[in-house]
Formats: sequence, C-alpha cells, structure tokens
Amino acid sequence: MASSDNATEDASVSSPATIDLRAELRETHVQEVLDQLDRELVGLAPVKERIRQICALLVVDRVRRRLGFVAETPTLHMSFTGNPGTGKTTVALRMAEILHKLGCVRKGHLVSVTRDDLVGQYIGHTAPKTKEVLKRAMGGVLFIDEAYYLYRQENERDYGQEAIEILLQVMENQREDLVVILAGYATRMDQFFRSNPGFRSRIAHHIDFPDYGDDELMSIAETMLAAQHYKFSPEGAKAFEAYIATRRRQPLFSNARSIRNALDRARLRHANRYFAQEGPVLIEDLMTIDAADVLTSRVFDAEASS
Repeated sequence: MASSDNATEDASVSSPATIDLRAELRETHVQEVLDQLDRELVGLAPVKERIRQICALLVVDRVRRRLGFVAETPTLHMSFTGNPGTGKTTVALRMAEILHKLGCVRKGHLVSVTRDDLVGQYIGHTAPKTKEVLKRAMGGVLFIDEAYYLYRQENERDYGQEAIEILLQVMENQREDLVVILAGYATRMDQFFRSNPGFRSRIAHHIDFPDYGDDELMSIAETMLAAQHYKFSPEGAKAFEAYIATRRRQPLFSNARSIRNALDRARLRHANRYFAQEGPVLIEDLMTIDAADVLTSRVFDAEASS
C-alpha cells in the first residue's frame, strides 16, 4: 500500500506544469488584429507569417516573465523593405496595436515620418526636430519611410548624420518604450545599412514585402470598389485585368497605390459618362464600373505608342 502511495506521489512530482499558449494569445486579443490584417491586405503571406512568428515570440516571452524567468527585453526594431504600395504602412500600424496589446509599448500609436520631419536645414536645427518627433513617438512605434534619405554620403555638410546618432542612442537606451521601423526600397536600404552599421546591429527583424501578382491586384481593386459601393461589370472586370497587365509593364508602378489611383480615375470617367447622357439613370448603373470607364485610360495609349 505504501509503495502505491509513493508511486502516486512520484508521478505527481514528475508531472510538468503546462501553459495553454493559444489561450494566452486569445487573452491579449492579438488574434483580432491579425484577422484584421488579413482582411485589410490581400496576399503578403510571407509578411503575415513573420508577424505571426513575432507574436508567438512575444506571447512566450510574456508568459516566461510572468513565471519569473529572467530574460532581456527582446529587440523589436524592424526594417520593412519593398516597393511602394505593398502595405508597409498598414502593417506598421497593426504592429503598433499588437505590441501594445502584448505590453511591449505603453500607448500603441504610430508616428509616421520622413527625413524632412527629422533633419533640419541649418546648424542647431536637427537635434530639436528629431527629439520632438521621438517625444511624440514614445510609448509607441516610430515609422521612418524612405529611411535611406537620412544619410547623404555625397554631402559632407548634411545634417542627417546628427539625426541618425540621436536615433541610434534612443533605439538602444529606450527600446523598452519605443519601437522604430525603417522602411524603403530593398536595394537602397541595404546600402543604407552598409553605410550605417549601427542601425543594422539594432534591427532584429528584417521583413521584405513582395510585389503583388495580377490576381492579387485584381482582388485589391474589387475590395476597394466594394468599400465604396461600386462593382465591376463582367466587361469592366476584363478591361481592368487588361489594365493591370498593361500598367505593370510601365514605369512608376506602385502596386496597390497605383490601383487606387486607377479606380479614382475610372470613377471620374464613369460619373462624366452618365452626366453626358440625357434622361434618368438606373441606380444599378451608378454602382457599376464598365469597360468604357477603364479602356479610355491613357495607359492603353502609352502601350500602343511604345
């Protein structure tokens, strides 16, 4: 009888305590933000997977701290590289929410800036500008778009280096209260990091945003139209598919940004087409983008003349 009791006691001692990590994630409401990101952005599977991986790390770190395990605060500064219109700003905004829900930043707001917000035009101007931006961003995320413009190697008297030095100091010393995300074209960001190794050493997560495919761009267009209570007619959809294929071959294509601009112009042509007609207009027509609203785009003229 005693040996049986001892066996039971030994089993209870050796049985490990457990943590339900998925329940921990649910309690933070981070999954709601991840779901919102899925709804907002078409595609970007590698980006979304990396965000989920970062969330998993932070949830585990949160549990470990609660259990009394000693660990350094993880470095969360990031680099987002990719062409314009690939969702970098949207992901940064949702990342700020995620970090707030996980207790990594106090406020969870996003402050988005460029070089002009940080670098002054004369001696003594840069430090106050940079410090004011950092003050506004504290407790949240500072998103620096086209960050490579901070450093202009060809100009010996450029004041960007002063802003860089202040940023590096804050990124190291106040990383528990501020996350910095640098963004821009991949090749230029790589050159920027080679010229400023202090930045590379402070960036824990490098996330590349791929260009959208034709099908993804079409899905983005349909989503944008639906949000404004428009839709494509079958012929309009075919015309816009042709528009996407044509526009992508031309210069200065900016992914979702170019799609939004194209839809704005299609709506302009749509409105004027119906204003030019006499008599009443069907309500259904006011909601439908047709081929005529797309095919009159100068994009097709440029393709034909090239």
